[in-house]
Amino acid sequence: TIFIRGKNANNVVLQVLKDFVLLKKPRSVFFNKKNDLRPFEDVSSLEFFSQKNDASLFMFGSNNKKRPNNIVLGRLFDYHVMDMFEFGVENFKPMNDFKIAKIPICTKPMLLFAGEMFDKDAEYQRLKNLLIDFFRGPVIQQIRLQGLEHIVVFHCTDNGKIQFRSYKVLFKKSGTRVPHVVLEEMGPHMDLVLRRRKLATDDLFKQATKTPDQLKP
Repeated sequence: TIFIRGKNANNVVLQVLKDFVLLKKPRSVFFNKKNDLRPFEDVSSLEFFSQKNDASLFMFGSNNKKRPNNIVLGRLFDYHVMDMFEFGVENFKPMNDFKIAKIPICTKPMLLFAGEMFDKDAEYQRLKNLLIDFFRGPVIQQIRLQGLEHIVVFHCTDNGKIQFRSYKVLFKKSGTRVPHVVLEEMGPHMDLVLRRRKLATDDLFKQATKTPDQLKP
């Protein structure tokens, strides 16, 4: 995943990018140099960066009067932009604000989606699919209880705002074989207000998500 700092990114946006870079290490590349991009007007630079870094996911951060504290999440297929969603960031608290030991690098998160719109609204269904791609982490064959250390929650409210919360999972003694599970917020913490979006056609989406013949059972 590539993380791109826009020309006018402010401290809030910059910290959002840095926190997500940390969460996705080592599968993240951060472009700290200011880049004068406008993803919804010209995708050529995004596609160039994608091909150069062999990346299929990106996050771009910017800030201006019309769209303050702005981030764009997107994915590419065959190095061509497929889906993009733009958000305004509100109520942001960085990871450093939470005085809790962080999770190890490469920890695969559990993803929880709450809210009817993720199931009933076509655009939010596509957004959910993108968020799974973006945050699911490495593909693994087996799961161990002690490895379930991180959970990311996406709660979509009735007005369409998405509350992003990130928790560390703690297992504490319960007096039985089943541990007592405690969630402690570890950040980042933010609310995301959906702005512009650009979706792939249904045909392109089907092509991109088609299972290759060699992988079919």
